[in-house]
Amino acid sequence: MTAVRHLYATIQGRRLFYQEAGLTGDPAILLLHGFSSSSFMFRNLIPELADRYYVIAPDLLGCGLSDAPSVEEFRYTFDALSCLTAGLLEHLSVKEYVLYVQDFGAPVGWRLALSNPESVLAVITQSGNGYEAGFEQAFWKPVRQYWNDQNPQTESSVRQTLTLDGIRWQYLHGVSDPAAISPEIWHHDYSLVSRSGIDRVQLQLLADYASDIALYPKLHAFLRESEVPILAVWGKHDKIFGPAGARAFLDDSPNAEIRLIDGGHCLLESHLELTVHYIRGFLERSL
Repeated sequence: MTAVRHLYATIQGRRLFYQEAGLTGDPAILLLHGFSSSSFMFRNLIPELADRYYVIAPDLLGCGLSDAPSVEEFRYTFDALSCLTAGLLEHLSVKEYVLYVQDFGAPVGWRLALSNPESVLAVITQSGNGYEAGFEQAFWKPVRQYWNDQNPQTESSVRQTLTLDGIRWQYLHGVSDPAAISPEIWHHDYSLVSRSGIDRVQLQLLADYASDIALYPKLHAFLRESEVPILAVWGKHDKIFGPAGARAFLDDSPNAEIRLIDGGHCLLESHLELTVHYIRGFLERSL
């Protein structure tokens, strides 16, 4: 099995943790993790791809093992996180890459693509939303209320996503056999977001997620004009970003591959083998 390296780089004065595997001369894949998680979510995927690809999986600032300056010291926006990620790619001399986005990784990835369209060889979105159609109302209604009016009541509602129960729900909803998923993953995430001040980091990013919707028209134009290959691999029962969000990519990328799996939001935990099968096939056809 290909060895995974665990490294740090100082980018714009901030220390970012990242995992890498594979050979630097192979096509690069940038893995961008989702909400309340870190590159740890890719611990099983990285070795599955590194035999043929150079895989990079950073912890976004404020997440995982990367620096986490307080919200008084640093304003957490997806613009800022994408600039840091672009700096990491420059540090690694990565000029072209396959973009893999999941959940919170999507607002970072879309900004990278829009700022440097020629660098993106292909897009893999695993519940990485890019359309209004993808928002599941029951989950996003309290978040939208928080966007519109940040007060103790609306904050209390969205804080539920940072509890142990809230994080566990992300991993287990829509999964036919919850016992197949190790509790290790949600306890790992919860231990990291429970550190002092990290809750405010996550809340600031949740508030900034509204800015991503304003970028959607530019994203859609990029998809149409670039004709970049797209794989949308999605859980049929995802209650955060529903499968309509996967099918919506066909609006601007008629040749997009849409793979709906009988799972929820976190397919790398519940359906790793099938997800890898779709990813490897897509990469072989696209690159």
